[in-house]
Amino acid sequence: MPNYELVYLETDDKERLQCFLLKHDPLSPNYSNKTVLILSPNAGNIGHALPIVSLFYNKFGYNVFIYSYRGYGKSSGSPSEKGLKLDAQRVVKHLTEEDTQYMKSSVILYGRSLGGAVAIYISATMSKAVLGLILENTFLSIRKCVPHIFPLLRFFTMFVHQRWELEQLLSLIPDSIPVLLLSARKDEIVPPEHMDHINQTLNSTYKEMHTFPDSDHNDTVCQRGYWEIIHEFIKQNVNPVGY
Repeated sequence: MPNYELVYLETDDKERLQCFLLKHDPLSPNYSNKTVLILSPNAGNIGHALPIVSLFYNKFGYNVFIYSYRGYGKSSGSPSEKGLKLDAQRVVKHLTEEDTQYMKSSVILYGRSLGGAVAIYISATMSKAVLGLILENTFLSIRKCVPHIFPLLRFFTMFVHQRWELEQLLSLIPDSIPVLLLSARKDEIVPPEHMDHINQTLNSTYKEMHTFPDSDHNDTVCQRGYWEIIHEFIKQNVNPVGY
């Protein structure tokens, strides 16, 4: 991983979150003043995300914040919908109230699968912190995924008793937040129709959706044009704070 700062944040229910902070020199003439908050999928961890971190930080020049949900990595506790929402609240507080460099930058949420659910929750309930939203292969609810993924439930065993009902939250996301949707059309875990419905439900003034016809749930990041689409979306739709 590039140069980083390791911090542990304590949540309101006393769990400790392992967080990695990567920041560029704000005095550099090339400083973008944009920060990507990476929200990982259920089966992912920070180790798996290192190539993604490197792209955002080294290639595109954005600050990065990535953390392990409770029960993942070296974060304490056990994962649950309620717990992950508390984790998100704590992280957003750090980004908007405690870290002066992040506070002065434009925050973009990048959520994949379960991470997309967390990103929707943040955008709907803490919208002032969000200046851009990127969702990849995100579900409407765990319940609506079950018939589709029954043979693959072993990958979601920690969350099958959770709800993550996101449809109502979608309508709470302000129309001022630009949204990028990235959908694998051969997704074997989240029916592609979920992403279609998210696209139809969002009220965003600016939103764009890209589909990947031959991609499954886990290889979307490897598809041709994927990263160019993300970088262009951020460049064109997320202004640095103060502009």
